[in-house]
Amino acid sequence: MERFLKSIEMSISNENWYGALVLALSMPDICAKVTNPNMGSKARYIDWYNRYMKEKYTSYIGADKKEHIFLCAEDCYALRCSFLHEGGDNIENQRAREVLKSFHFTIPQQGFTVHMNQTNQTLQLQIDIFCTDVCESVRLWSNNENINDEHLNSLISLYDVNGNKVT
Repeated sequence: MERFLKSIEMSISNENWYGALVLALSMPDICAKVTNPNMGSKARYIDWYNRYMKEKYTSYIGADKKEHIFLCAEDCYALRCSFLHEGGDNIENQRAREVLKSFHFTIPQQGFTVHMNQTNQTLQLQIDIFCTDVCESVRLWSNNENINDEHLNSLISLYDVNGNKVT
């Protein structure tokens, strides 16, 4: 998994925002497949997200500390489907969606953080924070789960021209 996480972090460092986002949105799928290979894609993505990401996107607002989930598992899965299959950020027509209709990803600005702002059914996320949150969640998952090495070894690897695996 570390090779994928390094790729996300390198993409963030190089301001390759689309590359970082594609891999970040794929990571829950990849992790969940490793631990629950017989569960369907949507179900395992949602289960993984609820266990490892949901808390980061849940706040308690107001005097009564009412729970507000900015990004639920179903909407994250809908974003994954929309972006990976269609290149979009509008999830209005995604069957999995629950609350949101679209996303606005912002790039980091020195001295400003613009993350988890919701206007109506549009959620604004700062792309580096979102991608870093995914990386942190994957590391938490890898420390907490009993991961089958056979599944990890079946993940894509890169090789040099001599056939040596590149890490």
